[in-house]
Amino acid sequence: MSSRHRPPNPLFLILTLLLFAFSSAGAVTALCLRDQLASLLQLKRRFSGGSLTSWVAGTDCCAWGGVECDPVSGRVTALDLSGRSIAGELYFPALFNLTSLRSLNLAYNLFDQIPLPQLGFEALANLTRLNLSNSGFVGQVPASISRLSNLVSLDLSTFYLNERPNSSLYLRDPTFWTLIANLGRLQFLYLDGVEIAADGPGWCGAVAASAPGLRELSLSGCSLAGPLDPSLLRLRWLSKLRLDQNNLSSPLPEFFFTNFSSLGVLRLSSCGLKGVFPDRILQLRNLTVLDVSANPLLSGWLPDFPKDSVLESLVLSSTNFSGNLPDSIGNLKSLTRLELSECGFSGSIPASVANLTQLVHLDLSLNNFSGRIPSFGQWPMISEINLAHNSLSGSIPPSDDYAGLRKLTKIDLRNNSLTGPIPGSLFAIPSLQLLQLSQNQLSGILVDFSNASSSLATIDLSHNNLRGIIPQSVSQLSGLSVLSLASNNFSGTLALDILRSMRNLSNLDLSNNMIIVVDGDDNSSFDSFPKISTLKLASCNLLKIPTFLRYQDVISDLDLSNNKISGAIPSWIWSIGMESWAYLNLSHNMFTSVEGPLTDLSSIPLMILDIHSNMLQGSVPFPPPNIIILDYSNNSFSSSIPFSFPSYLNFTIFFSVSHNRLTGEIPASFCNATYLQVLDLSYNGFNGSMPSCLLKGNSGDLRILNLGANQLTGTLPQDVSGGCELRTINLSSNMLEGKLPQSLANCRMLEVLDIGNNQIVDSFPYWLRELSALQVLVLRSNGFYGPASHPTSTTGRNSPFPMLQIFDISSNSFNGMLPSDCFSDLTAMKVGSEDKQFTVGFSYLNYTKSYYEDSVTVTFKGLDITLVKILTVFTSLDLSNNGFEGGIPESVGELKMLYLLNISHNSFSGEIPSQIGNLSQLESLDLSSNNLSGEIPQTLALLTFLSSLNLSYNNLVGGIPQYHQFPTFSNLSFLGNPGLCGQPLTRQCNSSRTGRDQALNSKSIELNWQFISAGIGYGGGLAIVVGPLMVWSKGKRWFNKYVDRMLLAILPLWLCETCGNGRVGTEEGDDDADLMEEEENRKFCVFCTGLEIHEDKVVIHHVECSCPKF
Repeated sequence: MSSRHRPPNPLFLILTLLLFAFSSAGAVTALCLRDQLASLLQLKRRFSGGSLTSWVAGTDCCAWGGVECDPVSGRVTALDLSGRSIAGELYFPALFNLTSLRSLNLAYNLFDQIPLPQLGFEALANLTRLNLSNSGFVGQVPASISRLSNLVSLDLSTFYLNERPNSSLYLRDPTFWTLIANLGRLQFLYLDGVEIAADGPGWCGAVAASAPGLRELSLSGCSLAGPLDPSLLRLRWLSKLRLDQNNLSSPLPEFFFTNFSSLGVLRLSSCGLKGVFPDRILQLRNLTVLDVSANPLLSGWLPDFPKDSVLESLVLSSTNFSGNLPDSIGNLKSLTRLELSECGFSGSIPASVANLTQLVHLDLSLNNFSGRIPSFGQWPMISEINLAHNSLSGSIPPSDDYAGLRKLTKIDLRNNSLTGPIPGSLFAIPSLQLLQLSQNQLSGILVDFSNASSSLATIDLSHNNLRGIIPQSVSQLSGLSVLSLASNNFSGTLALDILRSMRNLSNLDLSNNMIIVVDGDDNSSFDSFPKISTLKLASCNLLKIPTFLRYQDVISDLDLSNNKISGAIPSWIWSIGMESWAYLNLSHNMFTSVEGPLTDLSSIPLMILDIHSNMLQGSVPFPPPNIIILDYSNNSFSSSIPFSFPSYLNFTIFFSVSHNRLTGEIPASFCNATYLQVLDLSYNGFNGSMPSCLLKGNSGDLRILNLGANQLTGTLPQDVSGGCELRTINLSSNMLEGKLPQSLANCRMLEVLDIGNNQIVDSFPYWLRELSALQVLVLRSNGFYGPASHPTSTTGRNSPFPMLQIFDISSNSFNGMLPSDCFSDLTAMKVGSEDKQFTVGFSYLNYTKSYYEDSVTVTFKGLDITLVKILTVFTSLDLSNNGFEGGIPESVGELKMLYLLNISHNSFSGEIPSQIGNLSQLESLDLSSNNLSGEIPQTLALLTFLSSLNLSYNNLVGGIPQYHQFPTFSNLSFLGNPGLCGQPLTRQCNSSRTGRDQALNSKSIELNWQFISAGIGYGGGLAIVVGPLMVWSKGKRWFNKYVDRMLLAILPLWLCETCGNGRVGTEEGDDDADLMEEEENRKFCVFCTGLEIHEDKVVIHHVECSCPKF
């Protein structure tokens, strides 16, 4: 064998392998340089928390987690410690020793309130990527970062809430311009949350000049101002732009973003954009994300979308976009998120939305969409559907649409006009967690819940027309935490024992149904009941407080109002909420007492306590220390209010103890309750003088002051301060004397001033015309005298009392002639209110929709009627029982929205102005007991809403109009006018009437035959129905029973007495009573009310009724 084929020596091979192994080991060890390892260990020693278990001395630092090294030099080139929850101290000298770093990422850690050093970053000259975002660094952004000229990506973003001063980064020295002036290689810049505070040309110019190669620019929440500068057009490679949470306050230029052909992501929410949004942006070929939400001054509409659109997310919520959704929206085949909530979109939802097969999140809430709900079944990826607060109608889509919706977790269709039954398969969607269908017109019976999804956590079906019995299978929804079936037509009996198996239930609302809720077994264990935080059982026919509540300890909201619970309020109820107690409502029950003395609630953490409308007696209980709303009204509390009582109202904004039996003086310490906005002590027996500080403006935030219907004496303070912010002052029905303080003109926000039924002696307070917000002015039944205007009232003043809707100066001693234009400036009585259902009052706690409604007493048909709600549509002018003379100003005809006009018992003369026929909304007209002459204007017959008319005791002559509603008025409306003739009076008119009157009379004859025919028809029909009933014994008993009920409802009106002030004579008073008796069945439609009859007045409460639309 030749030497070249000789096998190698085995010993030689072993030595070679050993040498290679040692050399390799030496090379790996050499990669972890000692100074690099030492610096990393120094960093670790200052850290707390985090997950750095691999960072162990004596091991290879290049193998540690988050560390990368150069394989040749052994120096650390990349350090990524992001998201490791590292806290403690960041030892910067050690960090700056890693001079070979090309990438440094410390994002999402917990270096709380650590300022960045101004020097040292320049040592990291090789850095191309620097990320210090969301790790708690604060203070000035270091100037040394500006020297890192190799940076390609810089991220200093922070989104911490700024509860503490200086809790974020900012750019002042250096400025933003200085920071990026040397960073010409930047492609990615993220400074979200860094305070830059620069104007549009400043920050736009800096970016364009220094970093024209930017691909992504994110400056969210940087205190940037506008306008957007054209210099940004240099950023031709821009693919992502985020400027949300700034204050650009400028329009978006038409040409602006259409030059960015690479733009894929555009986020401009909450940045003050206004004007019209350029729709061409929505047609950019590469656009995948567009968010311009929360710009309420930004308007626009959706264009036709191209078929090749790649748009994935479209968010326009809380803008002024409007119009219809285009059919081309179906071209957005890649769309996963569509949010158009709180805009002005209308029309139907196009059927083409079925093409959006990738849709995950759909929110079209708070718009004006109409028509039917689109099919759900075409969206297999859908997770959330929100179509709430629209005008959608029809039924919920059929059950076949739900089979493939395995990812759907939320359905919100509340506040629409949906009808029909609720498909039972809705409840069986596998992943469904929330089903919100409240405030619709859904009907039918609830299906069995046996197949309902175990994922369901919230079901809200409240405010619908659902009926029947609540299924017992609701107890099988073991995962349910919120169940609201309130305000439906459910019936039957529901035992609270059903809650035992609903272990996760925390919020239950069954209020306002026809069910009877009964308590469980008192002898059973209550440990199996769920821990309830909110329980609302208002109007559930409860006879007692549910026993299981005694064993609850996390109650926060409890509403048992409007039930039939009597006896004592148990002492344990005050402690069931422990520290979570917030709201307790036991109002409208029949409680008479509290177990133990009701004297001190100071240890209870309640914020809202409502026990009004019971029969509670004794002393007024001291309130809880943190109480915000406290209502003790409509009880039988007696004694006086201790002087120390208001000191418990440190945080209270509403306090009412009206309609009780309290006496004594009102404590002046109420003025120390600085947060108090509503103070209602009306309808009690308080005496003495009122605390002057309540009017002087020394009472903090007070807006509503109601001390009416007491026995207060003395004079009003004359020095009301300029800081007065009162909106309502009601001091009516007391015994106050002196003059009305002219300094009340300082209460510039005053809307209601009622000092009626006192002993004020003064001239007309012409200076009140300075209060432009005044809506209700009542001076009735005092000693006011002289002309009801100022001598200079027609010169130099613009629109006095523009908002006045109730003006009552009756039963005083005003005299003189009314100026011809005295009614011309009462704008609210001329044009009315835009909101027909709104009431005069004050919203004092917005998040609970708490609203104090003012009340007022008006005179109608001789009765004092208390309106417990004042609709803003209601207008009234009462000048009765004074000494006015001369003609009725024709300008009264301008008050076209007037509902009640009473100028009776004066000395007006001349003819009735025909312009009164222009008052198309008038329902009550009283011109009685004056010296009016001439004929009744034919135009009065055009008042088709007129339900009460009194022209008695004047000098009117001629024929009574005989068409429209006039033939329905009785002769009591025309008594005391010897010259009047025609129906309903027995005095016939002579044949010398004019041709026009004859034509009208023939028309009235025709109408009278219609009434006669109708009477015969109704009489005959009644006889057919009643005749058999009177023969059939059971029918007779039924008839007598219901006639008795009707008579009991009518007869009490005969007991009502006229409420004059002595000016009306006995004979006239009897006629007024007859007039009231004759017309009591006429509906005064503006009130839409029910009557509550007392000995000397009628209280009107708002209820549903059928009135003419106005």
